[in-house]
Amino acid sequence: MSKVSGLFQDLTTIKKARNGRLASWDQRGKNQDYWEIPAKESIVLGEVEGPGCITHIWMTSSCRKVKAPSILDPVSNASAAPVMEIHPALGVIWDDYDPFYYRKALIKITWDDQDTPSVLVPFGDFFCIGNCYPGNFSSLPFNVSLKPEEAGRYGAPCSVSCYFPMPFNKRAKIEIVNENELPFILYFNIDYEMYKEPLDENTAYFHSSWRRENPCDGWGPDIQTNSPEVNNVTNFKGDGNYTVLDVEGTGHYVGCNLTVKHYQGSWWGEGNDMFFIDGEEYPSLNGTGTEDYFNHAWGMQRNAFPFFGTIVHEGDTDGFQVSYRFHITDPVRFEKSLRVTIEHGHANHLSDDWSSTAYWYQTLPTGNKITVLPVEERLPNVPVLPDKAQRTPELTEEMKAARKSWNKRWEEYGPARQEQFRIKENKARRESILNTEFAKKLRDEYK
Repeated sequence: MSKVSGLFQDLTTIKKARNGRLASWDQRGKNQDYWEIPAKESIVLGEVEGPGCITHIWMTSSCRKVKAPSILDPVSNASAAPVMEIHPALGVIWDDYDPFYYRKALIKITWDDQDTPSVLVPFGDFFCIGNCYPGNFSSLPFNVSLKPEEAGRYGAPCSVSCYFPMPFNKRAKIEIVNENELPFILYFNIDYEMYKEPLDENTAYFHSSWRRENPCDGWGPDIQTNSPEVNNVTNFKGDGNYTVLDVEGTGHYVGCNLTVKHYQGSWWGEGNDMFFIDGEEYPSLNGTGTEDYFNHAWGMQRNAFPFFGTIVHEGDTDGFQVSYRFHITDPVRFEKSLRVTIEHGHANHLSDDWSSTAYWYQTLPTGNKITVLPVEERLPNVPVLPDKAQRTPELTEEMKAARKSWNKRWEEYGPARQEQFRIKENKARRESILNTEFAKKLRDEYK
């Protein structure tokens, strides 16, 4: 046994393993290295036989809505990289982002022979994109990288990474479920290791689930936060707390991200975190405030550290905050059950919009069936400008001719562009099968 210690001690020991990768690379040898995930469809990114472990997931995506005919040929442009759609030049192409597609799609992961997934989370929220609003941040298990010109936009394209190890004994199945009316493009690399020997019986499997209360059931949202009337109300048993995780089984909780849209206009972060371990009536782990649970104080600051931090600060948005806390060195362990809760305001007096993604490890089978809210209940609450009536002036003959020409181009361009989407969707379906076949080939060679 190695006597080397430290955070990277694993790198100093030779292990018998074989690397593999599921990816969106163009298996025709061309440069269309992404998949078009069809609308209203589930696509398997790949299925891998075990024993093995997913070591890293990287993805980038974009969902575009065609709004007008481009001056580019839709067929020849379809063979180019999709940079024109992701950051279109003015006057060349008009594709607008679907601002909420990060919540309309789901990431779904199923381990071994289970008939229920262990990961079922809105695509963006899994990678800590709260409210479909990406923000640059770097933590130990998750990273998001956003182009500066895309900052401050719902649905903005970015790259995301996850480094949580995800072991499996028999198989791993990774899917994207697109519940949108639109397709979206997805680049991905999913790196994994294969082993010859089965995993230990006490192996804990990665899990993740998403919850939302919109709004939380507050008893005094009209009473100012930190007022004596609020602060003198007691809440010993966590009645009415927001639930981050409620699970049965044996394992350990390793953290969450939390998105809060605050409506009162004062301060949302006075609620205590309360952990109920193995069926406790009273929590054995009590916190001192939501900002304190996320390792901040006196409010939330604009920083992002390996284990905790702010991804998006409420002062930079239309009133919502995205924060994270990862229990990498201090996991919360449970043998029978665990309930992770936080007060929404002291003693749950506030009625804000809370949503969260929990991450934990436990032995199989998954203790509680993981479900997710329907798509219409996942969408963010955002300010909406009132409709403005527009008056159309009398058109000149040139104006009439311009509109007629535009309509004619749209009649030709629209169907041609949509046909290219269908071609790329079929490519994704084919390469989904090829990914699993290639993973099986690697597995058969390494036994």
